[in-house]
Amino acid sequence: MITVKTPKGCKLKIAGKPSLDLDRLATPASVAMLPARIPFVKPRLKVKIGDRVKIGTPLFEDKRRPAIQFGSPGGGVVDEICFGPRRIIKAIVIRLDDNEEHVQFTSLTAQDIEAATRDDLIKAMQDGGVWPFIKALPFRDIANPEEPVPGIFVNLGASEPFLPQSQVYLRNATDLFESGINLLRKLTPHVYVTRPPGKAPVVKALKHLITHTCKGAYPVDDPGVQLYHSKKSSDENRSWYIDGQDLLHLARFFETGRYPIERIMVSGGNLAHANKHFITRTGIPLATLGGCHDGQAAAGARFIVGGLFRGYTSEIDSYMGFYENALTLIAEGDEKEAFGFMRPGYGKPSSSNTFLSVYNPSDIKTDCGMHGERRACINCGFCVNVCPVDILPQFTYKCVRADEVEESLANGLLDCVECSLCTYVCPSKIELCARFKQAKEAYYKELT
Repeated sequence: MITVKTPKGCKLKIAGKPSLDLDRLATPASVAMLPARIPFVKPRLKVKIGDRVKIGTPLFEDKRRPAIQFGSPGGGVVDEICFGPRRIIKAIVIRLDDNEEHVQFTSLTAQDIEAATRDDLIKAMQDGGVWPFIKALPFRDIANPEEPVPGIFVNLGASEPFLPQSQVYLRNATDLFESGINLLRKLTPHVYVTRPPGKAPVVKALKHLITHTCKGAYPVDDPGVQLYHSKKSSDENRSWYIDGQDLLHLARFFETGRYPIERIMVSGGNLAHANKHFITRTGIPLATLGGCHDGQAAAGARFIVGGLFRGYTSEIDSYMGFYENALTLIAEGDEKEAFGFMRPGYGKPSSSNTFLSVYNPSDIKTDCGMHGERRACINCGFCVNVCPVDILPQFTYKCVRADEVEESLANGLLDCVECSLCTYVCPSKIELCARFKQAKEAYYKELT
């Protein structure tokens, strides 16, 4: 067993963390798929407004690899197709029927999976719309089954507290999880399961499957961090990974022959209606998960979809995306603070010793305000102190700004795990992570 331990990262003392309580949400009137929120995919529509669809009916395919399809998260009528600038497909909205129908795919027993070939299983996953759950490092695109796979990391961790916790979604599902591991071993014999930090009781039942343990703060459990600290050669840089809950979806797909839509999601943040886990479904409206009755959100709340550090800002009338399972509501933070220059900052989150909050042991309310102005990099080294993969973000940033591709790569651009900690701690308010992601995407598109 490999233990990954890094003194870097950041222990997040942020108020509004979801509890481990689990409730079920009512079925909404409509659900949606958001093609524009799936990185790198070039969608080609397979439906039009007014078409009737079942759960699992292909809504669109990836132009780059047409075999990769995305199924409908609901059964009903295609009610709306929303386009953005340059005809980008922002959302495909399905108005649900009272009695939804499913596309019935072929179900496979454990014996069937063992007897099946690798190509047969890949085709079944592509036809069923579940292949996109498997992604590839370092660019975090959907895995290409035609490329060699050095290994697959299965992430059971969630050191960011605003994401679903494995001890919740693995309840009564350990057998299903093991079936998923056996399925992955048909794709490659090198399957690595990362145990999350802490002592979650339910994970003990899977002790015989654990290959990696991690000790440290966010984002020590990230597949990219695990790979960086355990790889033996550069050939492993193209490893694949899958989230633990998504692995349950894969296993459930083969067990039932139905496209999986049930998900466990979380609602968190100091302005959330209820900070807890919910049993719900793919593509639900943000207002439903956020508990916003009649479409009314808390005054001054910002909706962050996909986790506080890796997510994106959205509007109350939008939906949860294909990969998203977390919604965080925090204040915009644009209010004026009287005599702010005289306050010691005991209740303000900061990674430096500038504020007295460094001595505050409690979780602290956070917001989206910058609490300062943008300025040039001052080479303070705060970003270096938290980077979990030991790159020098300030130098990488300068290479990116100068459009020096080779120098950016030499400074570890592709090792970046997009955790956003460098942005979080930067006193100059530089959007470091966003620039790194843009540079990685541009380089990847040149390669492909």
